[in-house]
Amino acid sequence: MLTRDELTRYKRQITIFGEEGQAKLKEAKVFLAGAGGLGSSIAIYLTVAGIGKLRVVDNDIVALSNLNRQILHWESDIGRKKLVSAAEKLTKMNAGVEVEVISETINKDNVDELVADFDMIVDAMDNFPARYVLNKSALNKKIPFFHGAVHGFYGQATTIIPGRTACLRCIFPEVPPSTAPPVVGVTTGVIGCIQATEVLKYSLGMGRLLENRLLMWDGLSCQMGEVPLERNPRCEDCGEGEVS
Repeated sequence: MLTRDELTRYKRQITIFGEEGQAKLKEAKVFLAGAGGLGSSIAIYLTVAGIGKLRVVDNDIVALSNLNRQILHWESDIGRKKLVSAAEKLTKMNAGVEVEVISETINKDNVDELVADFDMIVDAMDNFPARYVLNKSALNKKIPFFHGAVHGFYGQATTIIPGRTACLRCIFPEVPPSTAPPVVGVTTGVIGCIQATEVLKYSLGMGRLLENRLLMWDGLSCQMGEVPLERNPRCEDCGEGEVS
């Protein structure tokens, strides 16, 4: 049931998907990996939309060099844990959302425990080894995985549904070179908002998800394109082994 305050707070979006849709958002539990550039935009928009529970996992400290894109963190937060900063801001934005933060580095040994019984995983990481770990956990738990990545004015996003779509390992079989990519803050905002939109659509059962489609954003030309995707039957994460 929605409270009177919730009916007022979400009035403008309830006109789109109804009280039943808002109740679905209130029941959703989202696991967010990362509280940096992508994570900031994702967390903010899921929180103000009224997602029921948001678990954010990160193990980093706010630095001055983060502030061009990590909008959850301010100059006064430099030297603090990102999760402390994030929880403080998100709770003030919407006290009705249960925000849980865990200071851990995600790896293959702890990922399943961290994700626990959450409904979906959102990728706000900056490295592919961690993304592969999250991808495998999503496959094992049969829950959706919302991928996003940025480089300068360029970004990409896709929605992975186990058993229906190509997984992250199908799309990127090899680990890309490990570098610290240049990042423009507006790009993390665009891609993070796309990922948050996909989470809302999945939770509501509305619209067409980015299934088997890699959306490509070119901020310099302000254009979007798509790359069609297919499952790899020999994928080491989601494949079925050798085929004749």
